[in-house]
Amino acid sequence: MKPKKETGFTLIELMVTVAIVGILAAIAYPSYLEQIRRTRRADAQGALLGLSNAMERYFTENNRYTGAAGTTATPADTGAPRIYATQSPLDGTAKYYNLTISAAAAASFTLNAAPISTSAQNGDKCGTFTLTLHKFSLFSDFRRLSVLASNATARRGRLGLRRD
Repeated sequence: MKPKKETGFTLIELMVTVAIVGILAAIAYPSYLEQIRRTRRADAQGALLGLSNAMERYFTENNRYTGAAGTTATPADTGAPRIYATQSPLDGTAKYYNLTISAAAAASFTLNAAPISTSAQNGDKCGTFTLTLHKFSLFSDFRRLSVLASNATARRGRLGLRRD
């Protein structure tokens, strides 16, 4: 009678498999965490743009950017916005960035999205995101564009360039 051939894995085969899985996990896990951080950053940038749109709506109603922070009873120029969410992401329970109005004037504002110190984004390499907007009147913008266009025309003539 022939002896039965045993089937299964040897200890060496099992250890090689565990080592390969460990190497793949050591490469994949940090990459996964970085992708999560990048997603949170993109969400904070989107929330910052949303706050910027809310500031524009506020300007349309009030003809100024000041007073968009604080509370309805006591409006303020800087701090947490009262016209938009104060943290990002806008949905869900875990928050990673605080949204603030760091400066506001009649025709300009500066918004910040700073990582929350107790969140997973604390110490992120990108740090705080800042968005600044300065409004100019249509007349001054048009005049500046006219000057730039006339300077470009004058330069074109001096350089000997021709229109076809």
